[in-house]
Amino acid sequence: MRVMKYVIGIDEVGRGSLAGPVVVAAVSIRSGHAISNSRLGRLRDSKHLTRKQREGWSRHFKNHPQVTHMIARVYPRTIERINISRAANTAASRAFQRLSECNGFTRSNHKIFLDGGLFLGRDKNFPNAKTVVRGDQKIPAIKIASIIAKVSRDRFMKRLAMRYPKYGFEIHKGYGTELHRKALKKHGPSNAHRLTFLRFLQNSKR
Repeated sequence: MRVMKYVIGIDEVGRGSLAGPVVVAAVSIRSGHAISNSRLGRLRDSKHLTRKQREGWSRHFKNHPQVTHMIARVYPRTIERINISRAANTAASRAFQRLSECNGFTRSNHKIFLDGGLFLGRDKNFPNAKTVVRGDQKIPAIKIASIIAKVSRDRFMKRLAMRYPKYGFEIHKGYGTELHRKALKKHGPSNAHRLTFLRFLQNSKR
């Protein structure tokens, strides 16, 4: 009889950003362990939490004995070269590999759930993996991954803002807001920008 020891959730953030990396978090939870915190309220995916709530949950997971996580990033030059979908899946594979090395997974002691749009290579190589549409709304491990990925990327973009202060990365985190577009029009792209995304944006306006 197979005993599932771990449930793994994988999610990404930054897919649609004009600048910065795509970030993926892979999270493992001991099977049968419910994640709760009365002070933080109900566990939800990152999009439905405030910044303060995300930070609170992130600290909770960091110190949680039943939760382990790993992060992987793929940066703009690679995104330009292989496209964003492949970049996100590459980051997912790297994050899972790091988590696997940390936890010592076997082929039978874990189940992997990925949020819709993410895949781990060929199905035969990852028979325990399943991509779930709107997984970040259904599966606790993916909800946790979404929070950890979001907090990690936001912090990275704040550090990037110190290197490129003209663009306001600390405010919009690289997404195509009006403030960001105005900065791009005034200053042109930085090394942190995804040039293929900017060309697509320009072409879509014609």
